[in-house]
Amino acid sequence: MPTRDFIQLHDLRFVPLISETDIQARVGELGKILTEQYAGKNPLFISILSGAFVFAADLMRAFDSDCEVGFVKLSSYSGTRSSGDVQTVMGLEKNLKDRHIIIVEDIVDTGRTLHFFINHLRAMEPASICTVTFLRKPDAMEFPVEVDHVGFDIDNRFVVGYGLDYDDLGRNLPGLYQLSPESS
Repeated sequence: MPTRDFIQLHDLRFVPLISETDIQARVGELGKILTEQYAGKNPLFISILSGAFVFAADLMRAFDSDCEVGFVKLSSYSGTRSSGDVQTVMGLEKNLKDRHIIIVEDIVDTGRTLHFFINHLRAMEPASICTVTFLRKPDAMEFPVEVDHVGFDIDNRFVVGYGLDYDDLGRNLPGLYQLSPESS
């Protein structure tokens, strides 16, 4: 699918930020890094729904070893803004004790969701916890959370595509788009 000059979702206009080609190249690199890091360990990838499902699927395909997958749904967004509260909407049904966990997140901005989830997982006594995010907004960080592997660092702008949405639209876009300055 070719990159468009802009897309319209509901009442907002978005312009290209990162191409599908650049995304796929970076995901491939991350897959190789994780394959080396977890050689022979059968890690459990935990995808945080809904935004990380596209990234998690591509990342797992780029991971060249045995692995498993689980899903959790955590919510802190409404429209283009964080609500400030993290809620578990759907939990994990696997025993995590002594497992190597790879948390797959779509975007780390304030760090609130990842901070909440890592603390929740530690109580389950996994062997290790690794964090991988498609996007990180360093200027928006409010919580002390270590991200082990980052796809791309971006400015503190609202983005859609590659699994991220604006009120349920835009997840299917293969590239990443940022809110147009005239829509801000």
